[in-house]
Formats: sequence, structure tokens, C-alpha cells
Amino acid sequence: MNGQNRKDILPGITVDIVLKKDQKTGKLTRGIVKDILTKSGTHPHGIKVRLTDGQIGRVQEIHSN
Repeated sequence: MNGQNRKDILPGITVDIVLKKDQKTGKLTRGIVKDILTKSGTHPHGIKVRLTDGQIGRVQEIHSN
């Protein structure tokens, strides 16, 4: 599942995000969602989230736990 719909993302789920510094390379970082930062229902580049370790990025992939 891609991370473009806010309704698909909940705190506590595992996701792959792309950090701002990794946008050019597309390197993904896996973590657990702590906070959802994007207010709109959808975003073409992925919903912005904060992981439990404090990293912030846009969701590229949602993993079922």
C-alpha cells in the first residue's frame, strides 16, 4: 500500500519513509509511526509522519504488522 492516503496511516503501524536528505536517492527508512504531520487527506508525494525515533519523512510504503 502506498502512503498517499492519510486514512491508511495510524500511529503504531510500520512504514517505510523517505527522509528529506534521501529524496534524491530514494533510500527508504523503516520505522513505527508516532505522529501524522500532514493535515490533508491525501498527498501526491506521501503523507508526512514522525517516527518513534524522531525521524520525519514521507510515507512510501505501509507494512501490515
